[in-house]
Amino acid sequence: MHEFNETFIQILILLAISVAVIGIAKKIGQPYTIALVLVGLVLGIINVHVPLIDEAEEYITQSEVFQAIIISLFLPILLGDATLKLPFHHLYHHKRAVLGMAFIGTFLSFIVIGFSTHYIIGLPIAVAFTFAALMSATDPISVVSIFKSLGVSEKLSTIMEGESLFNDGIAVVLFKISSIYLLTYIELGWEGLGSGILLFLKFSLGGVLVGVILGFVFSQIIRFFDDYPFEIALSAILFFGSYFIAEHLEVSGVIAVVAGGFMFADYGGKIGMSEKTRVTINTFWDVITLVANSIIFLLIGLEIRNIDFNNQWDIIVYAIILVITGRIIALYISTLPVKDLNRKERILLNWGGLRGSLSIALALSLPTDFAGRDTVLLLTFSVVLFSLIVQGLSIKPLIKKLGLSGTDSKE
Repeated sequence: MHEFNETFIQILILLAISVAVIGIAKKIGQPYTIALVLVGLVLGIINVHVPLIDEAEEYITQSEVFQAIIISLFLPILLGDATLKLPFHHLYHHKRAVLGMAFIGTFLSFIVIGFSTHYIIGLPIAVAFTFAALMSATDPISVVSIFKSLGVSEKLSTIMEGESLFNDGIAVVLFKISSIYLLTYIELGWEGLGSGILLFLKFSLGGVLVGVILGFVFSQIIRFFDDYPFEIALSAILFFGSYFIAEHLEVSGVIAVVAGGFMFADYGGKIGMSEKTRVTINTFWDVITLVANSIIFLLIGLEIRNIDFNNQWDIIVYAIILVITGRIIALYISTLPVKDLNRKERILLNWGGLRGSLSIALALSLPTDFAGRDTVLLLTFSVVLFSLIVQGLSIKPLIKKLGLSGTDSKE
């Protein structure tokens, strides 16, 4: 009991620091996620030793704890919340851009980054493609909040958020295939390629099926109630239930949460939610998401203590350039058929494809005996930091430079 109390107090202190940083960031009009990363970095670099904070950071950033907290606890929350906030009809209206970027774009990014890091940086093939899978997931939390604060068109916010929702699931599946099965499939040649495609389809379609079934069942349940605390509890059970049932069945938990959340929000919202319930559920998940993000992004900054940068700057710079190049190629090819995206909007969508917490959590989830784990961690952490700080802080000036804020935005 005493040990639990100690751990709880440590996490509470981290949360208190995070909330204080968020309050200051909101007051000065800056994205709180980036502010949290910067504060975490400062605490990590100057090595301020405050006993309880040190213990909390050490406890949470152990790979298995960090992975359990972010992937198993926070990821279903963040994905579920996003599905409730993103109206399905908006997504459907921009389906060509969203699906093109999320499916074709993610695969192209995976292939380009995988081969280029293998041939240019010299990473072993399995390590290169594991890193490429981590770099295929985008994290729009800070970007979408900047878009909304500057009045960027609903179209761009929807495309950015929709791409991230779907490509998170695809990136997790590609990560599993690359880190566990890739070498075996390469040895099998064409047969291995077929096995890889089948495994991908099993993971993704299985996840969709689990999510749709559970989303439908829970939507039917809320038809009989107009009781928002009860319906909030059901939404939580749906998000976590979708994730863990899918993972137990060895299909994609991430894709299951997205499919279940959309079914619950769109279909369930129409047949079983009053306006009061809808507003209250959104408010509840806003608070939970803020808490989740506050801890995640502070930890990303603090994680710098556990990364060894010595004499690695050349491959870090190469990795950043290759990831940016992969994003450019993937985005422009995948949006070629989309006629209602102009050049300026493509530039913004390209630069707004930040990497974030999912990439870090997946990298930390690699088993300690995975050959190249330290390199993957180093490169992932470096790209995520560059992405959140350099790209994140330059998004606002870029939007203004492109004339895409407020009334300048062309729908």
